[in-house]
Amino acid sequence: MHIAENTLLKRMKVLSFGRQSNRLFNGPVIYWMNRDQRGQDNWGLLYAQKMAENMKVPFVVVFCLQKNFLGAVESHYRFMLEGLKEAAIYLQEKGIPFHLFSQSPETVIPEICDEWNTPLLVTDFNPLRIKRDWEEKVIEQVDCPVHQVDSHNIVPCWEASPKCEYAAYTFRPRILKKLTEFLVEYPVLKEQKYEKTWASNHDWMKHLASEYKHNGLHPPSGTKAAKVGLDDFLDNGLRRYASFSNNPMESAVSKLSPYLHFGQISSARCAIEIMKHAEVDENRENFLEQLIVRKELSDNFCYYQPFYDKTLAFPDWAKKTLAAHEHDHREYLYTMEELDQCLTHDLLWNAAQKEMKLTGYLHGYLRMYWAKKIVEWTPNAETAQQIAIYLNDTYLLDGRDPNGYAGIAWSVGGIHDRAWAERPVFGKIRYMNEKGCRRKFDVDGYIEYVGNL
Repeated sequence: MHIAENTLLKRMKVLSFGRQSNRLFNGPVIYWMNRDQRGQDNWGLLYAQKMAENMKVPFVVVFCLQKNFLGAVESHYRFMLEGLKEAAIYLQEKGIPFHLFSQSPETVIPEICDEWNTPLLVTDFNPLRIKRDWEEKVIEQVDCPVHQVDSHNIVPCWEASPKCEYAAYTFRPRILKKLTEFLVEYPVLKEQKYEKTWASNHDWMKHLASEYKHNGLHPPSGTKAAKVGLDDFLDNGLRRYASFSNNPMESAVSKLSPYLHFGQISSARCAIEIMKHAEVDENRENFLEQLIVRKELSDNFCYYQPFYDKTLAFPDWAKKTLAAHEHDHREYLYTMEELDQCLTHDLLWNAAQKEMKLTGYLHGYLRMYWAKKIVEWTPNAETAQQIAIYLNDTYLLDGRDPNGYAGIAWSVGGIHDRAWAERPVFGKIRYMNEKGCRRKFDVDGYIEYVGNL
């Protein structure tokens, strides 16, 4: 427990010390849940509870439902709200009130902090610009201190590295050095007694089924479903990961990305269970490389690079080579609408786009091919990046995520990559084509599979 408590404190950053005031702050500590939408294995919750105990006050959980969040659509809200419902029930069983407000956080958080005489506001770490803007606006309006806890990354983003890393090979030694300190078992969230003044608001649950309908091709949501998926991967997928992780026709990947994106399961829990139950071999190490190094490198990119969704973030060599080839002849040019509607000459690309739209999922190897082709079929890198972000964030359940922004910037602009042999349109950016895909998997079988969805 002592180790866990030390880890907990190192996961916290003070965003604001608060303003001096004559008010009596005798209300509850508020945990403003945002990125980590779970009641279990949540350092933000544990920190808020610990601080509330120290202050001898209760604590409550607040979530703000932001409509039209970065292009999110009905299926994203359904997945999120079903997971939040499960988290709310779990917290209620622990005597921890859960409040959901259908208002923007910069409006509702200051109001309830003032109304409830909150002594401390705790929130999740999120490197994306929108959450950081919300935090700045909240801090301007509240008197109480504001603390931030990184519950999403295994190693807190600012602890893993103090700068934007150039590539995985520069980031890997930094983060692996910190794993022993931060990859520890979670303490148990305690039960608490609270005054009915702050009892949960549950009205929103009544409207969940009618307002956001379930798509039968999307996976079930929530922490329980995430744990079932993790167990299935441990039993069936992990032993095949090294050999088949680049093959969309083989069940060798975890498909946990939507659960990780919405924080319905923690990366640390996945790593702990894999290290506990799997032998040290190529499969385990390859998967942990993706889960820890590559995933947290994406957070590093978005945290330290303010233009993570713009071509300004591309390395200088990539900007130079893309500019030199911007006016190269392109055999095909497609509009956003044509790409959205799967109307290209490329049957493999059309199938990938269709799978995204129907299921909210696309295999990682195909995501690279999908994004590279957009570069080839649009006038310039800026257009390609913006179209890829729009389609990614609209259709993938794990969209609007650092992994998505970093992956697209890798595909279009060479971030975290190196220069390759020069060719038309791409310049020295890494190139992919259908022949390469055919060497990896049964392309015709994949096209037929999607056609039957």
